[in-house]
Amino acid sequence: MKLPDGVEKVPWDRNEFGVPIYEIRSVTVPVLEEVVRVPGHYTVKVDPLSSKQILHDYGFYYCDTLVEPHCSRERFVFYHDDAAGVTSQYSLDTLIAMCGGAFTYGRFHRDFNLDRSKADLRYINWLRELDRAGHVLALMYNGKAAGFIAFSSNRLVLHAVGKEYRGKGLAKHLWSAACKKLFESGHQELVSSVSAANLPVVNLYASLGFRLRNAVDVYHRLVE
Repeated sequence: MKLPDGVEKVPWDRNEFGVPIYEIRSVTVPVLEEVVRVPGHYTVKVDPLSSKQILHDYGFYYCDTLVEPHCSRERFVFYHDDAAGVTSQYSLDTLIAMCGGAFTYGRFHRDFNLDRSKADLRYINWLRELDRAGHVLALMYNGKAAGFIAFSSNRLVLHAVGKEYRGKGLAKHLWSAACKKLFESGHQELVSSVSAANLPVVNLYASLGFRLRNAVDVYHRLVE
């Protein structure tokens, strides 16, 4: 069945969950009437103050609230550390190994209808796509890969720190190096997206001079 206008297939999806992944851009009764007949996993992002009645009526359930950290070049706070740096030369397998346990706040991990191990695979496939596009920076510490930040233009879209580097206060130095690199490439503003529940990352962005805007509630529906 052809999906209606306003429903888009996620381009990096490889059917990790056994069904295709879609995002609904237009929340209307005709659109929702159609999608509940087509197998897939559906995401809707809506204003937190809007009524969710129509979503509940069609079986959608709350999964997360996302906020958008943003920072101008002038407001950026840089934390210098001689040991921290970034590079576009890395082993992709090394970065993939860092994904385990790195995305526990992600909405696909928090969706009780989905297998968490398959959620990890989804983020890995997304990382592969970003790598093919040349949009990944490895975060280096003392010459070793400690994490990565993947980007699309001025947006930081996917990031992780290796397990052995977590909880040591290194993230602000690693992020500083990556943000500095992206600002130096010509961007006047950097933007990200993070779960409001992920307070360590929210606080990390705040320490670097980022502010928050554009909160959205995220609802899911699995049609099997």
